[in-house]
Amino acid sequence: MRTLKVDLGSRSYPIYIGENLLAQSGLLAAHISGKQIIVISNETIAPLYMDKLLASLENLNAHKIILSDGERYKTLTTIESIFDQLLEMRCARDITIIALGGGAVGDISGFAAACYQRGVDFIQVPTTLLSQVDSSVGGKTGVNHPLGKNMIGAFYQPQCVLVDISTLHTLPSRELSAGLAEVIKYGLIAKKPFFNWLENNIDRILEFDSDAIEYAVEQSCLCKAEVVASDEHEKNGRRALLNLGHTFGHAIETGMGYGNWLHGEAVGCGMVIAAQFSAKLGWLSDKDVSKISRLVSTAKLPIQLPKELTVDKMVELMAIDKKVKDGKLHLVLLKDIGEAVLTSKFDHDLLYNTLNELHNNT
Repeated sequence: MRTLKVDLGSRSYPIYIGENLLAQSGLLAAHISGKQIIVISNETIAPLYMDKLLASLENLNAHKIILSDGERYKTLTTIESIFDQLLEMRCARDITIIALGGGAVGDISGFAAACYQRGVDFIQVPTTLLSQVDSSVGGKTGVNHPLGKNMIGAFYQPQCVLVDISTLHTLPSRELSAGLAEVIKYGLIAKKPFFNWLENNIDRILEFDSDAIEYAVEQSCLCKAEVVASDEHEKNGRRALLNLGHTFGHAIETGMGYGNWLHGEAVGCGMVIAAQFSAKLGWLSDKDVSKISRLVSTAKLPIQLPKELTVDKMVELMAIDKKVKDGKLHLVLLKDIGEAVLTSKFDHDLLYNTLNELHNNT
């Protein structure tokens, strides 16, 4: 087992990474101080891992809440249903909520924990690659709104994150590829040597090689932890670099209808768009754009815009992105592989023309 630390002073917490961690009795119990535990999962993950998790909690008083599976259920209606069940069970402020599942389960559970009785403890147990390397670390929680993804939420840190890479063996190959988008992102924004490693080892990950997956997860979490520690609430701009490809990706997700494109698929395509626009600005070489496109494609992620989504609709959706400040859209772009920047200083006509060119080439 490898243990990393998200250094946030009094809110610091560990990330445990390894195989078969769900079965390790006492690992989670060390981070539970209350008398009651609520494990929130979904109808897909619960049958696979709920019993193993509950067994590791031994004699602790644990109950479960099972959600419907899918991004389309990441709504305020689902949050309200969780509150209904917590109140019916007469849960007090000393409960601990454990999120067992992918990114949607973690985001929903964390937001419920942030709101219930003004804040209760929670723990992240991510079971997808995307949630293990990204959404479970850093304290971003929330739900979607019909007009925008993740527009309602809170910064709320967990007590710990337990990453059992054994859970990836039951992950569909499409979901594994979706997670790789966030892994590739870390190489692009801050870790060029890691990007180079991915070029040589992406096939090992796709083949579920445990050593390769564990290394990729560790490097990703290290990068995420470092960025979060330097800019927890996205105030100085560094944490915003984690959103490479996300402005384009969120527009694709929303425009296509939540769940039709997986988050990682949309982000993978969004990173390629960001690279191509960076090249249009003269910041990135065509050779590097080709390398990025090739790696994203090798990860079995889309690199072309969906034909069904018009450029006008994309631009409309991007205008309500969380990175719009003072009426200006800010984009994360690339000066080089391993060097990302957040900027609003770009020609919007050039952006529109770039998107239009990419759309016509699909």
